Amino acid sequence: MSISLKGVAVITGASAGIGAVYADRLARRGYDLILVARNEARLDQLATRLEDATGRTVKTVVADLRNKADLKRIETIIATDPAITMLVNNAGVGGLEPLLHSDVDAMEMVDLNVTALMRLTYAAAPALVARGGGAIINIASVVAIAPEVLNGVYGGTKAFVLALGQSLQKELTDKNVRIQTVLPGATATNFWDAAGGALDNLPSNIVMTSDDLVNAALAGFDQGEVVSIPSLPDAADWANYEAARQKLIPNLSLNSVPARYRIAAAA
Repeated sequence: MSISLKGVAVITGASAGIGAVYADRLARRGYDLILVARNEARLDQLATRLEDATGRTVKTVVADLRNKADLKRIETIIATDPAITMLVNNAGVGGLEPLLHSDVDAMEMVDLNVTALMRLTYAAAPALVARGGGAIINIASVVAIAPEVLNGVYGGTKAFVLALGQSLQKELTDKNVRIQTVLPGATATNFWDAAGGALDNLPSNIVMTSDDLVNAALAGFDQGEVVSIPSLPDAADWANYEAARQKLIPNLSLNSVPARYRIAAAA
């Protein structure tokens, strides 16, 4: 097998769904791969298929990123392997029920969606800067900007991913490290079963295939998008949303109280 000129991409949650499609697409783009997931059998099957189909080198690491020791192993790999040029933070879990119908113990999704993603990003960013460049792709969700749609804690975890990406973009834009945050809508994966729901209950017109989602996200990456929403028809809608957010920023911290609050206080 040849050495990849593009380097090695690490993909978490890679054994199925969105992660497996990213593995396929990046291998076909010329990346060697390190695939991370809990299911050893599925990882090995995917690695064999991709090596046969693309000629790329595909390594697998069995790890549960909610386990501190496993997470530390992956952090160390990312921080110390000089061939790594890309991280795809895809591993995550969701919730469908509203707070009043949820078990707080099920909200441990924060460990995977926030803590693990944050720690792997912290392992990758300085290492990529030191290596001269690279890319971090974080998979969030449209609930990052529409938290009312599903469980609020799930929405909160994905809002964290979006905010982290926006901050990293500002910090790393001049250091040759690309940041992309992908906001999928409903996608045909095992997410729904794992979250306690059923994909069949969703209207077919709102559900995208994993293949289409990843193809669109990578097209957005190629176009230089910092935030990609694969199902959004008009990119101007996001541009307007972001422009409104930017307009708020200069007035978010001032030394005077606006008139509408002074009037209320006087009354």
